[in-house]
Amino acid sequence: MPIPDALPDNAFFAIAVIYGLLVIASIVVAVMKRIRPGEAQSEAMAELSRRVTSWWFMITIFSIAIVTNRIVSTVFLAFMTFLAFKEYLSLIPTRRVDRLILLFAYWTIPFQFYFAHRNEYGHFLTFIPVWTFLFLPMAMTLIGKTEGFLRAVGTLSWGLMITVFALSHTAMLLSTDPGLAGPAGGAGLLLFLVALTQFNDVAQFTWGKLFGRHKIVPKVSPKKTWEGFIGGLSSTIIAAAVAGPFLTPMPFYYAAVAGGIIAIAGFLGDITISAFKRDLGVKDSGGLIPGHGGILDRVDSLTYAAPVFYHAMHFFVFSGRV
Repeated sequence: MPIPDALPDNAFFAIAVIYGLLVIASIVVAVMKRIRPGEAQSEAMAELSRRVTSWWFMITIFSIAIVTNRIVSTVFLAFMTFLAFKEYLSLIPTRRVDRLILLFAYWTIPFQFYFAHRNEYGHFLTFIPVWTFLFLPMAMTLIGKTEGFLRAVGTLSWGLMITVFALSHTAMLLSTDPGLAGPAGGAGLLLFLVALTQFNDVAQFTWGKLFGRHKIVPKVSPKKTWEGFIGGLSSTIIAAAVAGPFLTPMPFYYAAVAGGIIAIAGFLGDITISAFKRDLGVKDSGGLIPGHGGILDRVDSLTYAAPVFYHAMHFFVFSGRV
């Protein structure tokens, strides 16, 4: 079924509300820096400022992806994924002999996003996890160099899954059949995911700074606390219950459950990428955004939240099970 490019009014209104909240958040941060100049240089204030800036960056990226023509939107999302995968490859050790293999890996991006744009669920679901997973080690084997083979196969396969496959679910949400997507279409589903993921990140940080005492995974992410996680989870559930009926086909109670899923998955994506970077001894995945790291730093929560949310929607909502 063809999917129209006209953006529903609900999605436009939601974007306007989000930008209004961002303006308020930015004003609050600026006022706090002015009335408490000593605290303006504190680590907590600097981190809050970075997270608000990150929110501006992420919402702007996905707003552009949502409001433009759907082909342009898909290409835009694919390019963002390309940058994330490129940053990943710049961090991991690779073998000189695998240069051609890496080129094949990059070529999975347009194919994966083509399947997403066409909403071809079967091809989308098997292209990287099955066919690419089998093809790349076969190609490496034919090269004939066994030294470092297992590490090269493992790191490349995981990188494709955590970046290309995981993030391509954003394009699948965008291409959802209008008859299933709800009042704001696929754009509303994508906006619901991205806005709540970013909101959860800021909410967890804020609650953690206000009340955080008990650390969750101190060796991976020392600043994550149970108080911050529970506060962020609760806040995201409430925000999802409010936004859900407006942007998705879900009533408020199912939307609240979806908000909880996004919050938990986003947290897991965040700490998983943190563990990856900590193992490599780097703070940021790149320097594309001065002072704020790279693309992979900004989409770390989405690497888990996007696929988990999409498949929960596909299995329960789109199938009519709920």
